[in-house]
Amino acid sequence: MSKFLFEDFDEVSAKQWKQQIQYDLKGADYNETLVWQSPEGINVKPFYHEDDFKEGFQPVPGQPKTWKIAQEIFIDDEKIANHIALDALKRGAEAIVFTAAEDFDPKTVFKDFPLDQASIYFKLSFLSEAFYGKLIKFFSEKKATVFYNIDLIGNLARTGNWFNNLKKDHEMLDSLFQKYPSEKLLSVDASLYQNAGANIVQQLAYALAHANEYLNHVCHPERLEGLHKQNFKLTFLLTTGPNYFFEIAKIRALRKLYAALAKEYGTTETCHIIATPSKRNKTLYDYNVNLLRSTTECMSAILGGADTVCNLPYDALYHKSNEFGERISRNQLLILKHESYFDTVSNPADGAYYIESLTAALAEKALQLFKEIEKGGGFLQQLKEGTIQKKIKESAEKEQQLFDSGKLKLLGTNYHPNKNDRMKHDLELFPFVKHNPVKTLIPPIVERRLSEITEQERLKLES
Repeated sequence: MSKFLFEDFDEVSAKQWKQQIQYDLKGADYNETLVWQSPEGINVKPFYHEDDFKEGFQPVPGQPKTWKIAQEIFIDDEKIANHIALDALKRGAEAIVFTAAEDFDPKTVFKDFPLDQASIYFKLSFLSEAFYGKLIKFFSEKKATVFYNIDLIGNLARTGNWFNNLKKDHEMLDSLFQKYPSEKLLSVDASLYQNAGANIVQQLAYALAHANEYLNHVCHPERLEGLHKQNFKLTFLLTTGPNYFFEIAKIRALRKLYAALAKEYGTTETCHIIATPSKRNKTLYDYNVNLLRSTTECMSAILGGADTVCNLPYDALYHKSNEFGERISRNQLLILKHESYFDTVSNPADGAYYIESLTAALAEKALQLFKEIEKGGGFLQQLKEGTIQKKIKESAEKEQQLFDSGKLKLLGTNYHPNKNDRMKHDLELFPFVKHNPVKTLIPPIVERRLSEITEQERLKLES
């Protein structure tokens, strides 16, 4: 039947489509009316066609065949963390992201944990060679998939300081690589750049330049001679924002860029990606809209090819971790996976003209910016000089101006706000940027939500 339909209609070229559109515009300018430019400087056309592509599409390196549902758990009380983790797995989670500010007893946290079934991610805000060694020894005897996500540069960018100091941090990292070369030790936390206001091209370029610092350190022929390059494994922590198709293309572009970079070092060209929704567009007022925002952002992460997706609870800004919020965030992913068939097709974005075009455009622009960073001394050098912070701040200010002027709309906040909405007495957490007078080596990159000033003003007016 489909063969009959295809043979029954003549092919229409891109030129013919454009001619028909121009005729229908009745004299209006095609570019001014239908072509819009993204914040990254990419011109988005009203249609895309096979004629736009001279060659066939190359597969994206490392695209997963399926994706996992993750839940984040903060380890404060070890027994409570264990209970929450086991309950989350029972209710559909397939991976757990454990965060902690100090060391803990892995035997207690992972009691009865199905280590051969669920993946484990760590996000530790401290660096201890002895503790990482303890964790690795604990998991080495079990069939566990563990991502340790050590990110020295990420901590410097986020806090303005090394964990200890430059020399000691790198000595610890080198020692861990020498002792455990086959473990998934390193990560690049690129979520910081998006949450601070960087545009998508900046996010990609900074993530790549950030990764290049590690590749140059670990895979350089004069360093760590005992480490086989093929053992090097890198994880990217990403956040996805509201620009649906661009975010799909962002993840695909990152995989392509990283593969090209890793190839130059002669190491594994695939990377592992865990994605979570952005905090930047989440709001305090009319907080249920956060459910809609995080759902489409998770969809972008899935269709873009993230290995694991960890949702952000709708009330994460102002409530402490709670069973209801975590259950709803987990169920959003369960519905996408098991009721919306988002795990039925592998790499569904492949071959889609619009997304393939965006992928190529984002990758090209990000590669150009990456080269500029390397010419300027590299990512670490530009962090120390404050160049990266300055560029992110400029991008964030442009986006903030769009929000303040009403051109960028957040439903329930600067667009159709509910004036009777009250939040002052429902705050369990401080939902705004905290200003801590701490001495730092460099200015930290600060995460800031678009609606913070608006929300602070509304809170002051609440009776």
